[in-house]
Amino acid sequence: MRTIQNKFIIFISFAAIIRTFVSDMRKVDIFPIIVWKRWGFLFLLIVVGLISPQLTSAQSKKAKSAPQEQSANARQARQIFDRTYQMVFGAQGSTLHYAVNIIGIYKTEGTIWYKGKKSKFVDEKYNAFSDGVTYYLVERKKKTVSIYDANSDKRDKYATKFKFEPENFLYSIADSDEGFVVTLKAKKGVKGIKEIHALIDKKTRYPLSLRIKLGIISTTVKISNFKSGNISDDLFVFPRQKYQGYQIIDKRNE
Repeated sequence: MRTIQNKFIIFISFAAIIRTFVSDMRKVDIFPIIVWKRWGFLFLLIVVGLISPQLTSAQSKKAKSAPQEQSANARQARQIFDRTYQMVFGAQGSTLHYAVNIIGIYKTEGTIWYKGKKSKFVDEKYNAFSDGVTYYLVERKKKTVSIYDANSDKRDKYATKFKFEPENFLYSIADSDEGFVVTLKAKKGVKGIKEIHALIDKKTRYPLSLRIKLGIISTTVKISNFKSGNISDDLFVFPRQKYQGYQIIDKRNE
């Protein structure tokens, strides 16, 4: 009888944790920001090619210093991941549509644009613009515009927990009917994102979906309408005239 009671208490506690987590996400509606911050694209993206990827100089140095004892599978997985990551976050820019469904409790979808350090996203409640220096978050229902330094973690209270760093993961790849599945597993001691399964198109190397594990919660981000290149810089300029009458909340000096 005591065993049954203990199991019931554990179940109730587990349910309370999930309920609190989801409730918190609903209050700030921040999950899309987490996912698409440097996959995180999500891209996490929120991510990926088999031939030599075009990396930044910093990434190239890290790649060259990678352990030589890596398996052929791990090397191939990292090459594919790096190429797609560059297609998403490279200087040429990219855009995609994403849809998130967390066990039927939390759903959202939207469109995001990237170009180097610049970004923009539009979803059901928010618009966000970042020119790489200043970040503007528009909450349409409340008619507010919050302004942050583009690199400030203060704009997102989960940012420090869920930042994505490619070097913090071990890589592997598997074939499937839908595409290549690149799996990233966090190295020992790494906090935040624990595991990512990126589904990659075999021909184009475009990202198709991301299965992301954040602590006890896992969710799939479906990706469509992906395009790499020909992204105008004008997209990332905050259109002040469009939001005349909105309350301005400047948090850059906080």
